[in-house]
Amino acid sequence: MSRIGKRPITVPKGVTVTIDGQTVTVKGPKAERSWTVADEVEVKHEGDELNLVLRTDTQRARAMWGLSRTLLDNMVTGVTTGFERSLELVGVGYRAAMKGNDLSLQLGFSHEVDIKAPAGVTFAVPKQTEIKISGPDKQVVGELAANIRKLRPPEPYKGKGVRYAGEKVRRKEGKKK
Repeated sequence: MSRIGKRPITVPKGVTVTIDGQTVTVKGPKAERSWTVADEVEVKHEGDELNLVLRTDTQRARAMWGLSRTLLDNMVTGVTTGFERSLELVGVGYRAAMKGNDLSLQLGFSHEVDIKAPAGVTFAVPKQTEIKISGPDKQVVGELAANIRKLRPPEPYKGKGVRYAGEKVRRKEGKKK
C-alpha cells in the first residue's frame, strides 16, 4: 500500500475543488489548474480534505495512487502559495536583466540569450547575478530552471556557470607544473 497515497490533502480556505468524473479542477487566489486522474484512482472531496481511493488493487493502480496524490497536493500548493526556484550566475561578465516580462542573459557567448516566460510564470532579477523563477506549476518552474542552468552548467575547475541557489559545485584541481 502507498504511504503517500493514504494521506489526505487538506484544502485551505479560499481554494475551491471541482471534481468532474476523473478531472479535478483546483481554483485559488493565484491560478486555476486542472488535471485528469488515472482511471484506477477515485478522488473523494470530504469537507476540507481530498482523499484518494483505489478502485482496483493492481501494481499500476498503486503507482498511480501515490503519483495522483502528489500531483493534486502540488496543484493545491501552487494555486495558494506558488513555487519558486532561484538561480545564481557565477563568472566574470555573467549577468541577467529583464526585457519586459522576458529574461535576457549574458553568459559569455557572443550574443545575449533571451528566454520568454511561459504562461503563468514570472521572472525576477533582484541582483544582476540572481534569477528567481516563480509560478503555480511546480513542473514548469523546475523545468524552466533546469533549461536555463543547461545553457551554461557550472564547470568544475573555476566554478563558473549557472547554478541553483545553494548548490555546491565539486571543484577539481587544475594542471600541475
